[in-house]
Amino acid sequence: MDIALSAVTSEIISRFASFLISKYREHTCLTKKKRNLESLRRLLLRVHCMAYMTHCVVEEAEGRYITNSRMLLQLRMLMEAMYRGYDVLNTYGPLEQIRTHVEVSSSYTMAFPIVRRSGSKEVQTALETLEGATTNINEFITLLTGCERMFRSPYSCYLYMDNFMFGRQVERQHVMNILLQDNDPHRVLTVLPVIGGCRVGKKTLVWSVCSDERICSRFSSIIHVNGCEIQTIDHDSFSNVRTLVTVEIQSDVDDKEWYKFHSLLLTRTGKGSKVVIISRLEKLARFGTVNLVRINTFSQEEYSYLFKVLAFGSSDLVHHPHLALIGKELATMMKGSLVHLNVYSSMLRNNLNVPFWIRVLKLYRTMMETNLSTFGEHLRALLDKGSTVDITEFSPSSSSSRFMLLVGGKDSSRSGELPRMTFGDIIAGYVVLPMKFELVWESRLPPYTVISATCVAEKHEHSPIPRKKRCRLDTSM
Repeated sequence: MDIALSAVTSEIISRFASFLISKYREHTCLTKKKRNLESLRRLLLRVHCMAYMTHCVVEEAEGRYITNSRMLLQLRMLMEAMYRGYDVLNTYGPLEQIRTHVEVSSSYTMAFPIVRRSGSKEVQTALETLEGATTNINEFITLLTGCERMFRSPYSCYLYMDNFMFGRQVERQHVMNILLQDNDPHRVLTVLPVIGGCRVGKKTLVWSVCSDERICSRFSSIIHVNGCEIQTIDHDSFSNVRTLVTVEIQSDVDDKEWYKFHSLLLTRTGKGSKVVIISRLEKLARFGTVNLVRINTFSQEEYSYLFKVLAFGSSDLVHHPHLALIGKELATMMKGSLVHLNVYSSMLRNNLNVPFWIRVLKLYRTMMETNLSTFGEHLRALLDKGSTVDITEFSPSSSSSRFMLLVGGKDSSRSGELPRMTFGDIIAGYVVLPMKFELVWESRLPPYTVISATCVAEKHEHSPIPRKKRCRLDTSM
């Protein structure tokens, strides 16, 4: 009996000890997790303060004419650090809010891979970048006060984002500095190449410069020329006054043709006239008399910031942490496409509803995966190249047809004969697509570029592509 009692007592003590050890370990893990969360919150608060301070300086710089190249370089560093700071704030701030109130489920982390990151290291790196960029910020501010103020106030506020160019402050200043410089005493025509990829905002940048008060007052005439016209352009198109000529060129130009056009401008325009070449082609930089200004795609941090501003408008992200994470994931998948950004952000801003945003995200991901598996390229790459894009997932109609968007295709129908639809019409998902229609998108910024493509339905004959279950977007939610 004593032996049995001893054995039972030993077993109870052993289990109790195991229970205490497990509780201690659990408490230690919770304490460590709590410490990590507190540390993350403190880091986020410091990043927020630093990013806000940097934002104020950048916004002030946007309203000044900066001619010093070193100041422009420092402004670029400040902007990059600021956008990186806002990027971690818009990622880990909402995530920290969600984790504070509810444990993030595995299904949520599967839907949004971004929530699986711990964040502390990235937040710390962003903070160090901000601190490094603002080391000499007092000197920069002092020099900034000596720069002439623009007549128009900065336009980074969300209310003006839809109507004014975002970012590109440094590139814009570079272009303006060249155009405002006095020419060489000899009769030399300054030619500035502005080179960049597809739909990165080259024309928007140049038109923004052309509308500036200082440029308008310096040049008596501003003329926009299509590159195809330089062979046949009329001499009477120019008058003997100081003229700014912008030339948009889509394909390479023969040297003889260019120099003939160049000679025409020398004889038919006044002293101090200048030319801006706008093109995707690097080889056209050979016609430049000054170093080219390169327009790159927005960094992911800049792109995410712009998406956030356009998608949320005046709404505070603090009140929409789940939407902030969904928007971040969607912006990451879009690979910097400004067309996609404008189309989707406008639609999402009108419906700040979590289920709706999740459905939009899933629909975009499905369409991206479909085109990647079919054509081997991302949606943006296909659109930029003018290739065919499969938009079947946008159609709630029968799966017997595939809807193919012929971005670069030639259609025999005359313009106006096909029904016209916008991206917003088809993304909503509740519109039955016609068997053939024209898809149109127009930029809200000068020169109001219009992008159009023909969409046709193709019947499946032998081996129809299996389609995933469609996500209908219910805008009534």
